[in-house]
Parts: sequence; structure tokens; C-alpha cells
Amino acid sequence: MTVIWSMLGIAVLVAIYLIVIYNQLVSLRNRFKNSFAQIEVQLKRRYDLIPNLIEVAKKAMAHERETLEAVVHARNQAAGLLKEAAAHPGEVGTMAHLAQAESQLGQAMAHFNVVMEAYPDLKTNQTMMQLNEELTSTENRVAFARQAYNDAVMQYNTYRQSFPPILVAASFGHPQDAELLEFADSAEIQAAPKVQF
Repeated sequence: MTVIWSMLGIAVLVAIYLIVIYNQLVSLRNRFKNSFAQIEVQLKRRYDLIPNLIEVAKKAMAHERETLEAVVHARNQAAGLLKEAAAHPGEVGTMAHLAQAESQLGQAMAHFNVVMEAYPDLKTNQTMMQLNEELTSTENRVAFARQAYNDAVMQYNTYRQSFPPILVAASFGHPQDAELLEFADSAEIQAAPKVQF
């Protein structure tokens, strides 16, 4: 009889431990998904600011149509990939595609800023200065939110890869590690963007 109670006690302890592992995996996954939602908010804010910036610049930069269209195209592509990433945060391919689109948008914006240097009227335009200030502030928020997301992903991945969670993670619906959101120019993105007029 003692053996049966001992076996039952061990089974209960194992079941409780498995429940703890499952709950921790769910908690950590939800934390990185919430962190990605914060990135999504900031990226959407940036995507909303860019058309306003282009609209103000359009009048002064009428013959720079190709540059303006490149920024709009890169913005639209990144916005579309953000929707996909928001639906599946942490997935390997999704994060890589978003990172690539963000890199292309960054290059288009950098080219836009270089071209804009040739237009003194834009440098002193109050609306343009305000939009650039908001864009710079948003870039800083994106960098901060991305760091929080990557930290949450690292916590999830570390726990998922540790022993004993690694033995049961896949059977609990956690078959793979979450993907970090890393941009090709991560060092540049971590520094505050420089917009000059």
C-alpha cells in the first residue's frame, strides 16, 4: 500500500512539475508576443508619419519623384510585412522578411534625407522640422521596443532550451525557438537617427 501511495505521490509531483513548465512556456511566449505588439505600435506610427513627410516634401522636390516613390514603396512593403509579422511574431521567416523590409525602408529614408539637403526651403519648413522630430522620436521608440522584444525572446528561448523543458516543449505546442528581430544595420539602428537640415 505504501508503494502505491509513493507512486501516486511521485505521479502527482511530476504532473505538477509539467504544469509549471507548460505555464512558464505560455507566460514567456505571451511576453514576447506582447513585446512585439509594442514594436508594431511604433512601426505603425512611423509608417503613418512617412506619407506626411513625403507630402510636405512633394511640392519642393517635384523633380525628385523617383526618390519620393522609392520611400513610399519601401514604406508600403514594410507595412505589409508588419501585418504578417504581427500575425506570427517570433516565426523565423517572418521576422527575417520584416527585418529586410525595414532595412530597405531605412536606406530609402537615408537617400531621401540626402536629397532633401539640396532644398533649403525644406530645411526651414516648420512642418517638415516637426515631422522629422516626431520621426526621430519614433525611431528611438522602435529601437527600445525592439530591444525589449529581443530580451523577451531570449528569455523564452533560454527556458525552452533548458532541461527539462526541452523534453516536453514540443509536445506542449512550443516546437521551435522564437526568432529575434535583427536588422542588417543593427549597430546603426541602435544609435539615434540623425536628421539634418
